[in-house]
Amino acid sequence: MISRASDIDEQRATPTDDHVQDRTYRALRNLHVPVWIFDMDNKRIVFANAAALQLWDAETEADLSARDLSQGMSAAVARRLRQYQRDFLESAATYTEDWTLYPKGKPVALKLVYSGYRMADGRMAMMCEVINQVSDDSENLRKTDALLHADVMVTMFEEDGPPIYFNPAARKSMTSASQLFRSMFVEPEDYDDIMFEVHSRGEHRTIARIFTAAGETWHDLSVRRCSDPATGHPAILVTAFDVTELKTARDKARHLAETDPLTNCHNRNYLNQRLDQLMQSGAAGTFGLLYFDLDRFKQINDVFGHDVGDTVLKEAANRIQAQLRFGETLARLGGDEFVLLVEHIEESATLLQRAEDIRAALGKPIQCGETRLTVTTSIGAALVAEDVTDWSEAMRRADIALYHSKTSGRDRCSLFTRQMGRETSERTQLENDLADAIRSDQFILLYQPRINLASGLVESVEALVRWQHPVRGLIAPGAFIPLCEETGMIDALGEMIIRKACGQAGEWHAQGYEFSVSMNVSPRQFEDAALIDTIQSVTHLPGLRPEKIEFEITESLLVGDDAATTERLKTIQSLGFRIAADDFGTGYSNLANISRFPLQSIKIDKSFVDQLPDSKPIIQLIVTLAHQIGARIVAEGAETIEQVRLLKSLGCEQVQGFYFSRPVSAQELFGTISKLQRRAREL
Repeated sequence: MISRASDIDEQRATPTDDHVQDRTYRALRNLHVPVWIFDMDNKRIVFANAAALQLWDAETEADLSARDLSQGMSAAVARRLRQYQRDFLESAATYTEDWTLYPKGKPVALKLVYSGYRMADGRMAMMCEVINQVSDDSENLRKTDALLHADVMVTMFEEDGPPIYFNPAARKSMTSASQLFRSMFVEPEDYDDIMFEVHSRGEHRTIARIFTAAGETWHDLSVRRCSDPATGHPAILVTAFDVTELKTARDKARHLAETDPLTNCHNRNYLNQRLDQLMQSGAAGTFGLLYFDLDRFKQINDVFGHDVGDTVLKEAANRIQAQLRFGETLARLGGDEFVLLVEHIEESATLLQRAEDIRAALGKPIQCGETRLTVTTSIGAALVAEDVTDWSEAMRRADIALYHSKTSGRDRCSLFTRQMGRETSERTQLENDLADAIRSDQFILLYQPRINLASGLVESVEALVRWQHPVRGLIAPGAFIPLCEETGMIDALGEMIIRKACGQAGEWHAQGYEFSVSMNVSPRQFEDAALIDTIQSVTHLPGLRPEKIEFEITESLLVGDDAATTERLKTIQSLGFRIAADDFGTGYSNLANISRFPLQSIKIDKSFVDQLPDSKPIIQLIVTLAHQIGARIVAEGAETIEQVRLLKSLGCEQVQGFYFSRPVSAQELFGTISKLQRRAREL
């Protein structure tokens, strides 16, 4: 039957006039197998021989031609027919396939030969010739129909040759009906890898980018060695489905998961993964880390706003990204913290040079609208030695070096050393011990008297905290207060001191003692919103007289024009408490500044007392300034009789220091007071 259709190929391929078409139709009518011509543009049969009319259950050609076969036609079949038409226009292609037709809605399974037929008007139609009827086994019919309609692409190739079978989905994807398997791959290495695995194991599955009729797309490919069931020759069976959308979505999700949205740098998650890969590969000793941040970045946000701060961060990232070299990765960890991973490096000098490159790039002025800012950068450098087996340890070392740069004055780079590591371990242990100490109340208060130089009486005592460590014994505040400030534990410790000191003062006041009790409030604690609530709560302690309690604040808080500071001081004063300016002379205050604040005392810093007699003019100036605003002058740190006599001659009203008494416990205080008052009267 196929040969009969082939006999008229020449007639179909050349003439296109009505006379030749009539002759073709007459020849086809003589065939005993069903043959019909399908107008693919209009979805109608324009010719059918008698056997075809019987197959289609039509009485006449006119009856059959009147049927609109697009009705009920699936999208997959419509796409398949359009593909046939394109192939027929390009070449004299023929297809032999199993199809299920539906004459008047009744399914008929057939094996058909399809070929192109040029109609009289020049359009390409399709000639359909029945070879035989396919088995009506329902399972086979359903498999065939599913293969036709499925989006999964199934193609069989000759081994290293052209396709010998493809389902509609595969043909739709292919750039041509003769596209070779090897020519499908955008990356030739993908084909080589697949075939190596197929020849080694018989099959392989992978995701690869391939050339398709829609352009370059990603496909999930399953490839197996097999035999052509028609010839027995070696073949390759390829099953594929398009995963471009899924891969694009996953790539986008991965990008979002690994990228900082503000600066478009990599983020902490990506950096940790990359470091883990390097450590797993045994690359320790061949890479280094530069951990850096922008000095005083918080002030930029506070003064100019977060929009300006974001602009600074983006510009900083852009400048470093512009100078990245092969093997370097820039990541933003958060805030103003960045890390530059430098691979293929073994010398610390090279790493430090890259640090200087960063400082130079970020040191140039940054223009933010009308605001021009110059920022400095602190950097911690760590060459990851071979003894480092964990990426978190590598990051810790760089962080330690950064901390060293910060505490050494900022705007510099420090290279990690083992001594830094030991100091940090000790600091970490101290921090843990401090947290335990606050929870278990390991702090005690000692009291240092303040002597009125005119009367020789103790008019006040200053409460000073000490840490009663269970192992190390009594620890002075200089060893732990700075760490409390840095970690924020000063708020809890400061509240504890206020409650202890005010509680003790209440007991003394209830017993009739008239001296005042002063205590220091740290800058960080002063800015804590809970401070006022704490101070207000102690006013209810038994026996407490607020006018006999003095809170000392550092002079640095009085510099500038901070309305919030003034308001907070006035609130404390309104509760009946007194305010003293501590460490005066070190914070660059002037009369215009301090006159705005409600101060009852000014304490001259110990550094000026130590420099007597050379510091006499400065102390005299401070005394005059205090008298101008009606504040009492207190000198701290007096250790010799000469210092005390000079301070008295300069007009200082009160003095405290080792000359009179070291800080003592509450139990020792009254015995100490009687002794030092006798000494004071001898001046």
